[in-house]
Order: sequence, then structure tokens, then C-alpha cells
Amino acid sequence: MAFCSKCGTQFDAQAAFCPKCGQPAGTAAGGSAPAANPSESGLTENVAGLLCYAAFWITGIIFLLIDKRPFVRFHAAQSLVTFGGLHLILIVAGMFFGFGFFMGGGLGGWGLMVMLFLLVRLAGLILWILLMVKAYQHEKFRLPLVAELADGIAGK
Repeated sequence: MAFCSKCGTQFDAQAAFCPKCGQPAGTAAGGSAPAANPSESGLTENVAGLLCYAAFWITGIIFLLIDKRPFVRFHAAQSLVTFGGLHLILIVAGMFFGFGFFMGGGLGGWGLMVMLFLLVRLAGLILWILLMVKAYQHEKFRLPLVAELADGIAGK
């Protein structure tokens, strides 16, 4: 299998042109890895996709603004939606349970908050590792519900 050097689409190695964008196959990277598709910054798509998740939603915003390749923009948007959403859940839960604790909610609310924080952080850690590995393997791994939002943000 080969990858298009222009849009990153995977296609048959014997094809003369990329089926998605029409780029001649002579300029596409052959083999199983998209290693010959660097951007202006010198990063290949799979490395840039991995870096979209490196600092959670912050690098998602950065790569969404600076990289124009569809594969990288999708992963940047998915990082922004996934980890930005988890971050907001932690903030809202902290405000809700923290306010309840000070208003006489007692330690029961505190224990529930700690449990919720741990579950959200564990889910975030698992997603962080999974998404970085999938992006590095040049897979467009789509999270349920999040991927549709990411497509809208990435401009698909």
C-alpha cells in the first residue's frame, strides 16, 4: 500500500493517481508507513498526529492552527474535543462538589468528587495513550460522538 504525499490517503501501490485528490502516484510515498510526507515543519503526518495529543487539548489547538493536512487537522480537532471536554467535566465537577462541601454537603460529597476525578483522569490517560499510538500508526481512529464534532472543527 502507498500513501499520497498531498492528502495522506492510503491507496493501492499499482495505482497511477491518488483516488482522493488526483496526485500522481510517482510523488506518493510507497511502503507501509507514510514516512516521506513531511510538512513545511519537517514532521511526517503520523508524528504530527501523535503530537496533537502530546499536551492534550493545548497541542490540539496549536496543530489545528498551523497544520493544513486533513489527517493532522482531524487528530488536532479530536484532541481538542476529547481532552477539552474532559477538562471541562473536571472543572464543573470540582465547582459543583466543592460548593456542596462548603454548603454542608459533608465528606460524602468529597468522596464522590474524588472518585469522579479519578475515573475521569483514568479515562483520560487511557484515551491519551490509545490515541497517540493510533495516530503514530497512521490510523484515523474515530472516537464515538467526538469524531463528528472533530470533523466539523477540522473542516470536513
